[in-house]
Amino acid sequence: MANLTLRAVRKSYGTMPVLHGIDLDIAEGEFVAFVGPSGCGKSTLLRCIAGLEDISSGELRIGDIVMNHVAPAERGIAMVFQSYALYPHMTVFENMAFGLRIAGRPKAEITARVHAAAEKLQLVPYLDRPPRALSGGQRQRVAIGRAIVRDPQVFLFDEPLSNLDAALRAATRVEIARLKKSMPGTTMIYVTHDQVEAMTLADRIVVLRGGHIEQVGRPIELYRNPANLFVAGFIGSPAMNVLPARVEHAGERSVFRLADEALLHLPLQMSESEVGRAVYLGIRPEDLRLAAEADEPLLQGRILLIEHLGEVQILHVDVGAAKETPLLVKVPGTTQLDENMTVVLAADPDSVRLFDAEGIAMRTLRAESVGC
Repeated sequence: MANLTLRAVRKSYGTMPVLHGIDLDIAEGEFVAFVGPSGCGKSTLLRCIAGLEDISSGELRIGDIVMNHVAPAERGIAMVFQSYALYPHMTVFENMAFGLRIAGRPKAEITARVHAAAEKLQLVPYLDRPPRALSGGQRQRVAIGRAIVRDPQVFLFDEPLSNLDAALRAATRVEIARLKKSMPGTTMIYVTHDQVEAMTLADRIVVLRGGHIEQVGRPIELYRNPANLFVAGFIGSPAMNVLPARVEHAGERSVFRLADEALLHLPLQMSESEVGRAVYLGIRPEDLRLAAEADEPLLQGRILLIEHLGEVQILHVDVGAAKETPLLVKVPGTTQLDENMTVVLAADPDSVRLFDAEGIAMRTLRAESVGC
């Protein structure tokens, strides 16, 4: 297996730039997910790594070898696409063995490799079946098995679960997680628009927007400490609440004025020069709670809507501080609440994030009590 290195990688279609100088290191045996909205360049970047798209400038290395002008078939890469692309007239075994047969591998080796891959993917009982006799999840596993038998240096997954329904997607995600554990030295790059897939599968996540990398890190790092408001809004479901504010008073316990003129006293040390500065306060829906007697209140508002999700319920609360955007609060599903109720909210200070006027993360709050 091998590591990947990308330095100043750019891709343009004519005069239209798509990737703007990508710098990234992927270690051998690492599982990295590329995420971002449609058109952010994640699939284009994957195709450049695979050799299906030429790199306009920059350098791509797999191991110690520069791959910019190496043919896709010679890069030691196997790719799993969104479409299964299975041959309908062939059995599962024949589909998985096809690439090896074309490469002229010995029959005994082909059989051994196919059976080894089928064992990993729990496909042994289906080797004699045609694709039409399989479920969507099983067909996707066959497509993955077809890649495994090639014993590549790097696996590339291009949104492999997007054609599956919710139940199959969850089940196949588990299968990919098991595959990852059974092949600990294998380098994998996984493109998805589904942050749940990225959070549950990846060792690290690369968040892209407009052909730029916004942040790279472990899933929990991106979730708890987003580098900017874009990452804060993209990672996490529901997204982080964002409250526009202005620094009213600076000191060891600073005061922030919200859009509705409410004041928040937070344990954040700021300098006098920052008074009047526009900022954003961010807090995850699950970090807010209904205030108990021992809590100091943070915000107060009226419940506009309750989404009942069984285990939890999501409250849409009008606190008048986010320009008509309600605050989202995640509370236990057993909590008895009604729409139009007024609720008082509290939070732990270390869960609040501070962003500047451009949306760039500034610092986190000290672990002291939050008051209003």
